[in-house]
Amino acid sequence: MTLSEGKEILRDSSRLWWQNTKDFWRRFRKHPLAVLGLVILIIYILMAIFAPFIAPHDPNKQSISNRLLPPMAFEGGTSEYPLGTDYLGRDILSRIIYGSRVSLLVGVISIAISVFVGFVLGAIAGYYRGFFDTVLSRFSELLMAFPFLIFTIFVMAILGPGFWNLIVALTFKAWVEFFRLVRGEIMSEMTKEYIEAARALGRSSKEIITLEIVPNIFHSVLVLATLRMGYMIITEASLSFLGIGVPPRIPAWGTMVADGRDYILNAWWISTLPGLAIVILVLSINLFGEGLRDVLDPRLKKD
Repeated sequence: MTLSEGKEILRDSSRLWWQNTKDFWRRFRKHPLAVLGLVILIIYILMAIFAPFIAPHDPNKQSISNRLLPPMAFEGGTSEYPLGTDYLGRDILSRIIYGSRVSLLVGVISIAISVFVGFVLGAIAGYYRGFFDTVLSRFSELLMAFPFLIFTIFVMAILGPGFWNLIVALTFKAWVEFFRLVRGEIMSEMTKEYIEAARALGRSSKEIITLEIVPNIFHSVLVLATLRMGYMIITEASLSFLGIGVPPRIPAWGTMVADGRDYILNAWWISTLPGLAIVILVLSINLFGEGLRDVLDPRLKKD
């Protein structure tokens, strides 16, 4: 291949990528709720990245003289603490902003690990079958028999609280869904004619999996990953609420909800506002994921 031919291939690839991107956005923007979910998700991500610059106070700074201040929209509130303070005088707004870091990191890291493990094991089991497939399938069925939250609590009880222990507990079972999805998709794709054509051309098993099958099933995995990310965030908040998630020194929405349960009648904002932050984030992720499903699933395309 000459240099000019290589440049021409690169230009063709760039044009194809740009055309696919424009086509994706053209179809995606037809789903206004999905676009709204994406916008809200981007706001949360920016809030987490720039937390030190936009948070008005140190999230762990205590001020007993300012404890249990209501949001500034209510009587007794102040603009210094726009969303009020908790029972230790810590700024609720700052803690919500910093808490977004924990929720997003847990969601992204746990899903990334689960997708990688489930994708690799599912691809191997679905393509080669045999003893490896049998063992993994029976093991995945065993894990699926346990409710996710109860199983995660059990693992955390063994490992103890901690950010990375939480990641391990979440991914220990979460990979199963991706394994089952990828395995089933590959078994379905193996019956199609383009696989036989690839074999006739002398493609190796590795090439068939990575170059032929993966591009055709990646959209299904992406949609599932997006939808399951919200569940991971809720599970992290539940574990933090129970006191077995991230350490108490780290601002987390679940911990904030737990901190306010004894003050729910006279200081409702301590629990309610971080609870609303969880609801809005998870709802935006689910709306975005539903939009991705409608756009990327070829069975749902109308144009």
